[in-house]
Amino acid sequence: MGPYDMHPRVFRPGEILGCDCTECFLLSTSSPWAGLIAFAPGTQWFERRWGCRGVTASVCLEALHSLLIRAAGETPGAIPMPTSFLGSALRGTFFLIFGLWWSLRYPLKYLRRKTNAENQPSYGLRRVEVFEGAVKAFFALAGILVEQFVPSGPHLMLYSPRTHSWTDLTHWHYTTMYLFFLLSGIVDVVSHSPLKLPLGLDRLSLSVALFMEGLLFCFHDYGDAALDQHLHSLLSLAIFAGALCVLLEVFLRDHIILECLRTSTFLLQGSWLWQIGFVLSPPWGGPGWDQTDGSNFSFLTMCFCWHYAGALVALAANAAASRCCNESCQLRFGDIDVELDCGMCIRKKGSGGALLPEGGAEEK
Repeated sequence: MGPYDMHPRVFRPGEILGCDCTECFLLSTSSPWAGLIAFAPGTQWFERRWGCRGVTASVCLEALHSLLIRAAGETPGAIPMPTSFLGSALRGTFFLIFGLWWSLRYPLKYLRRKTNAENQPSYGLRRVEVFEGAVKAFFALAGILVEQFVPSGPHLMLYSPRTHSWTDLTHWHYTTMYLFFLLSGIVDVVSHSPLKLPLGLDRLSLSVALFMEGLLFCFHDYGDAALDQHLHSLLSLAIFAGALCVLLEVFLRDHIILECLRTSTFLLQGSWLWQIGFVLSPPWGGPGWDQTDGSNFSFLTMCFCWHYAGALVALAANAAASRCCNESCQLRFGDIDVELDCGMCIRKKGSGGALLPEGGAEEK
């Protein structure tokens, strides 16, 4: 029996259309498409869109009909793409980008620190930190706007006076998560500005953002989706490990072991978010993996370990590439070492003098 096999299930009132009325319950349980509805990628969207407490049963029927069309893939001119897969993929890409960038940057910085006599951060390094913070803030702000203003989003409405209930808390959870990463990006930029914020505040803000992300995933309402909860519990392990690592960096800044550990947790988190998308909402359509098959739990736990092994391999490969790049970018002329660090740092070996590009002394 494969992971995509579907099994019959017993429906509760309101499970399909988010309504407790008898008409909805009868429609959902008597429909010949009921088994397909239960696993349809768009089910949650229609629960939010067509929740019918206090309205007529004709709206329930219209909602059920729309859901059947979407589940059967009969929407003209459209290829259904589960929103949950796109969301997981985009969030995973965000963490993968930072993880891959750090896997190159931190080994290079470590090698430079070993060869350079001075350990003070250069102007170029500060510019890199500011750029990282700006990119982080941009991605987080884009995530907030997407979560709020997609067609199925809450559009900044937290509570619906019509239904007297909270409006789409899933989107609000992700909005809250992005909000803390937005604050972390802003702190990164301001920390390297003339305001001179306390050293380590940028790491502390990132640690808080990761803790908030893990907290939201831990206490998210997964309902009866046991496999979904298991996947996000494994994800929370990577999140909290990264948060603890960044918290230690507040007191042990520029520690290469902690930086590499943080990088590996970001790579793990990114790749696992992609895995979650493929398991729960495959991009080719159709149902996700069976939520009740115990072998899926065992396999995915083992798969999580494989993902971390892959993250460590990627980190080691990029570190080796960084070392090769660092060695190939040093031009030796007698007793002079010319280190090509973005055209900035040129040092003289074995003497007190230094060859600097024009304006380099002021930048240092």
